[in-house]
Amino acid sequence: MAAQAESIQTSGTQSAWSRFVREYMIVFITLGVFAGSIIAVTLKSGDPMTFLNLQNMINILRASSVMGIIALGMAFVILSGNIDLSVGSQMVFTGIACFSVINTLEPAIGPYGAILIGMLVAVAMSVGLSIMCGVIVTKGVVPSFIITLGLSYIYRSLSIASLQSGGINIKTKVFQQISNSSLGPVPMPIIYFFIVFAVYLYISRYTVLGRRIYAAGSNAQATRLSGINVDLVKISAFALLGLTVAIASIVEGSRMNSMNSSSSGLGYDLNTIAMAVVGGIAMEGGKGNFVNVLFGIIILGMINNILTIMGMDVYLVNAVKGTIIILAVLLLRSRGKLN
Repeated sequence: MAAQAESIQTSGTQSAWSRFVREYMIVFITLGVFAGSIIAVTLKSGDPMTFLNLQNMINILRASSVMGIIALGMAFVILSGNIDLSVGSQMVFTGIACFSVINTLEPAIGPYGAILIGMLVAVAMSVGLSIMCGVIVTKGVVPSFIITLGLSYIYRSLSIASLQSGGINIKTKVFQQISNSSLGPVPMPIIYFFIVFAVYLYISRYTVLGRRIYAAGSNAQATRLSGINVDLVKISAFALLGLTVAIASIVEGSRMNSMNSSSSGLGYDLNTIAMAVVGGIAMEGGKGNFVNVLFGIIILGMINNILTIMGMDVYLVNAVKGTIIILAVLLLRSRGKLN
């Protein structure tokens, strides 16, 4: 009996450890990337503080904030069983509209009124575009990656045509203060990111909509049979993404004081998807949580930062980044995180 009790206790301990590892594998991966970054920098420069200093930690978060904001919205779309490849182009398209409104209205009503209206236009436009995308995907019963790829071409083409492949700047300096100011030592883009994170974490955990998005992505047919309008839930997920795209366009536009029709937002779609997936959001939908997405965003931010510090050949950066992403996702899947 004593041996049996000991066996049961050992089994229970192993089971508890397995659950802990499955739940927090992303934390171990983050710590591994962090430790690897310290070692790589130490070998390169002989000084680990090149990576560990406070300003570099702030730089990692600030550089990740815009794509991180979009990644939080992308997580909802992926959870619903869809994907969006148009967010980079949509951000530029929305940003150009915002800048145009501000520049047009500022002489007549002043900078503050023009900025407020411009930001409201950006939010309404981006959310509207994402809702339209959701309607096409759900009502047309078409794979979302095809629709959003097509929309990406449309948004980018219209942006380039409207500015003749050039860019647009904001004339008023007030707009720049949105992103180029700080709360103590913390730049405002980081503050905006964590506000969006807190709101979207709350939606995912404590609202009916959040639970329904998980259900729709996990088993759409069963969710529909339970009386839930699955199409509306998926459209709502796209709307949540559209809101983050609008916020990102404002933050990015303010930080750079410009929006270029050809180069702004390039690669944002795949990078934000990678952040969500590395953060444990299952591509098949219905599985994952937003705390882990936060770690996924930080992991990608650290990878970008360390490759820059190391002076990696620009032609090899994406190859190294892609390799690390693949290894991280395979490790998560092997521990049952995505399955």
